[in-house]
Amino acid sequence: MNAVVNENLPWSRQEFEEKLREKGKGYHIYHPFHVMMYEGKLTREQLQCWVANRFYYQIGIPQKDAAILSNCPDKEVRKQWIVRITDHDGVGDQEGGIEAWIKLGQAVGLSRDDVTSLRFVSPGVRFAVDAYINFARQRPWQEAVCSSLTELFAPHIHQQRISSWPEMYPWIREEGLIYFKKRLTEARRDVEQGLEVTLDYFSQSRAMQEKALDILQFKLDVLWVIADSIMLACTDIKVEDRDYTHQPR
Repeated sequence: MNAVVNENLPWSRQEFEEKLREKGKGYHIYHPFHVMMYEGKLTREQLQCWVANRFYYQIGIPQKDAAILSNCPDKEVRKQWIVRITDHDGVGDQEGGIEAWIKLGQAVGLSRDDVTSLRFVSPGVRFAVDAYINFARQRPWQEAVCSSLTELFAPHIHQQRISSWPEMYPWIREEGLIYFKKRLTEARRDVEQGLEVTLDYFSQSRAMQEKALDILQFKLDVLWVIADSIMLACTDIKVEDRDYTHQPR
């Protein structure tokens, strides 16, 4: 009887955090396309395709964060969370992550219009990113915060690109790494806030904690589908051959 009861008790805060971090085993860093990237096996065209497609995710991030703000009645949370939007959109004369990603596009040989027109973004990437934004709009703000916790695993991926790309892809201009350098600091700060909200809100019961794990898995699935779609779009084909401007939607 005691064993049955204990199985239904919430995990301790530390155990719960460990469970969340274990989800990193399914992070898209292990996707075959990303493995090829880190091994230096992508062609110039494939890397351009990845940058052009991932831009749609980058411009979706502040929309997701704005949805969280619109659903959140807690002023103190909003005061901290709003920084995420200015991180990406910029503020005043300070450029944000979106502009830094455009510069990444230019560093790999794309024009600004190639990136910002979205004409190379595959339908699969659009669908996955839009699903994530809609989740943030429609679900309680705490659940949307929980979905953002893939940031737990992001600093490693950013550092890996900073360390390996100059050797693996020496043709990429140095200014292309600005985005990853910015996110090294920003992501660690963001993780602290998102993790605190999640640990506080979902620790009410084991069922809530398991729901949090499912939400994080949803976001991991979104990122994996994005990688799947990009790999399909980038396989043995030039970026310009994947113009989706006239794709029915």
